[in-house]
Amino acid sequence: MIPHSHEKCNGTCQFVGNVVEYPAVMKMKNQIRGSLALLLGTTIWGFAFIAQSVGMDLIGPFTFQAIRCALAVVFLFLCSMVFDMGKCGLRESLAKWADPALWKVGLLCGSALFVAASLQQVGLVYTEAGKAGFITAMYIVIVPLLGLFEKRMPSGTTVFSVALAVAGLYLLSCFGVSDVNTGDLLLMGCALAFAVQIRCIDRFAGELDGMRLNCVQCLVVTALSAPFAALTEQADAANILNCWMPLCFAGILSMGVAYTLQIVGQKHLEPTSASLIMSLESVFAALGGWLVLHETMTQWELLGCAMVFTAVILSQLPQRRGAAQKAEI
Repeated sequence: MIPHSHEKCNGTCQFVGNVVEYPAVMKMKNQIRGSLALLLGTTIWGFAFIAQSVGMDLIGPFTFQAIRCALAVVFLFLCSMVFDMGKCGLRESLAKWADPALWKVGLLCGSALFVAASLQQVGLVYTEAGKAGFITAMYIVIVPLLGLFEKRMPSGTTVFSVALAVAGLYLLSCFGVSDVNTGDLLLMGCALAFAVQIRCIDRFAGELDGMRLNCVQCLVVTALSAPFAALTEQADAANILNCWMPLCFAGILSMGVAYTLQIVGQKHLEPTSASLIMSLESVFAALGGWLVLHETMTQWELLGCAMVFTAVILSQLPQRRGAAQKAEI
């Protein structure tokens, strides 16, 4: 930051008190904020694996999914009202929900999220949880591939980071596992759906309110999950009450807070870099199992964690201007 009288501003700078920030400085600050938002959200997702594992022992996957998303809808709606207090009246606050773009993007992102979450739940019936986590995280490969359709060419550093993260996730999740089954194919579909959701947020979220967009997204997942729960599962009220804590954690924190942080964070980051940060979910899930469930970690799993962390750090390092210009073709 420099005194606001500096002549090189050329009208493109932003004044903060008596100082001015250049676009490059503002961009770097926004990238840091975006990275921190995604990192916090990913940490929540990682520990949510424990809540989902415990909750799934008592109720079916679609019932769990419908209830957790319904809790997120209520939480996000109330939060949006609270955040609007003092800024606008109740009528104006409610009027913000009438934005057609909000519902169009929410329907698109929510549908992709429902497909991804549902395929993951069904895939887990046929395959090991560790391998499921690895295959699901393959959206870090699919996201840059989808970017090619938008004429976005990843840099060499990004390609290396993705490859390093894939190797690390393999060591962390399924080292020594070689067989392929039906669940693996379903989980590949899950990874594709997650990649589509990430790309949709990058392409269409724009200036939409992140909290309201996530609320609509969760509402869509709830509406699509409820019929499957009613047709394929038997919900027991006692079991639902017995897993209120996993449901609240997975609903309020994972769906409500973490997915809002994803939308906010992605506004300041390139999709491939964002997906690499989100791949830390597997690392935090392993750490959560170690801290909370007292699970042990092998030397290969520890090496995998280190490799994924390294890949994420590399992906966030500033690129040379020449490399950045080649990133778009």
